[in-house]
Amino acid sequence: MTGAPGPDRPPGPTVRRGGPRTVPMTGRDPHEAGRVSTPLELLFDLAFAVAFGVAGSEAAGLVTTGHVGAGLAGFAFAMFAVPWAWINFSWFASAFDTDDWVFRVTTMVQMVGVVVMALGIRPTFESIARGGHVDNGVMVAGYVVMRVAMVVQWLRAGRSAPQYRAAAVLYARWIVATQVGWVVLALAPVGRAVFFTVGGAIAAAEMVGPWLADNGRNRLATPWHPHHIAERYGLLAIITLGEGVIGTVASLSAVVGTAGWTREAVVVVVAGIGLTFGLWWTYYITPAGDLLHRYRERSFVWGYGHLVVFASLAGVGAALHVLAAWLAGTSQLGSRGTLAMLAVPVLVFVLADYALFTSLAHSMDRLHPWLVAGTVVVLGAAVAVAGASLVTALLLVMLAPAVTVVGYEWRGHRHVATLLAG
Repeated sequence: MTGAPGPDRPPGPTVRRGGPRTVPMTGRDPHEAGRVSTPLELLFDLAFAVAFGVAGSEAAGLVTTGHVGAGLAGFAFAMFAVPWAWINFSWFASAFDTDDWVFRVTTMVQMVGVVVMALGIRPTFESIARGGHVDNGVMVAGYVVMRVAMVVQWLRAGRSAPQYRAAAVLYARWIVATQVGWVVLALAPVGRAVFFTVGGAIAAAEMVGPWLADNGRNRLATPWHPHHIAERYGLLAIITLGEGVIGTVASLSAVVGTAGWTREAVVVVVAGIGLTFGLWWTYYITPAGDLLHRYRERSFVWGYGHLVVFASLAGVGAALHVLAAWLAGTSQLGSRGTLAMLAVPVLVFVLADYALFTSLAHSMDRLHPWLVAGTVVVLGAAVAVAGASLVTALLLVMLAPAVTVVGYEWRGHRHVATLLAG
């Protein structure tokens, strides 16, 4: 995902201009004016919204029935597989989207893979909770469908664009090799310990391929568009935050269904929407498009570090479902444990957001450590008071991202402005 534009890069976008024909994948112009997400990319994202929702719902179901470890482990596995496939497609599309019929059909196949993978999330979670053999066959089948379609895309790009052929072929070969690993792991009757150990190794190997493909000395890096990429990531973050809205509605329904419109119900609405809004505001503080445009070589950590960002945002939505179960009286967790399930992903998101900003800007405001410390204090206080007053605890969690927002609006914006002006 890194590298400066080459001299032989095409001067403008290569896209379909009408008619049922194919367009050579010679690469898009990384400086194309007005580049935005296409309707096809937005449609593609909807399939991932479904997968995020299923993963969060299944994790919440296990956690509230006492299988906390299994729920978290299954959620971690799903939160690698789902965003990883999205990230790979998005960087490829930013560089080579032709919008011809072949590209559209191949993208549709990937969407089919996402849906199949989503259908496999429940049996995977259930098998993790039972112990013994981990049943991830359906998930892997969907994942392989997505990745095989991605191989076709890369081989097509390599054939059309000789200057990117080395990188494209390496991507394709690496994807095939890692898919063999996932298939073997799915077919082997292994337990949880072996599954997560081997799966972790394969996941690490998945990340090596993009690094090698776009950082080799004799390979021209793919022509992705910085502002387009920043917009794509922002849109998926918004979609993932949508799970927080759904979780808020679920929590509110639990309260209203048992006690009607009480003070607690009002707090659930304010806290849930306020928290979602605060996380959104915090995420968009970073001028990612401008920084990626200036520092293309720093894109790898930012791009793949978003696995943590997306997982934490989806975790907030799942935690609100856990809260709904507690309010409805169907959860085995106590009030403090329920609040911790919400506070932890909020903290992970804030830490990841600061870390990605620092990795991209190579700069940290002296205010940042204080804002992080303030966030930790607020969330710690929320968990501490949860046993005595869940209403107060929810309001404190809502205020956690507001620490960063207030800090930015008060003084942090000067630091960002200095970075962009330098």
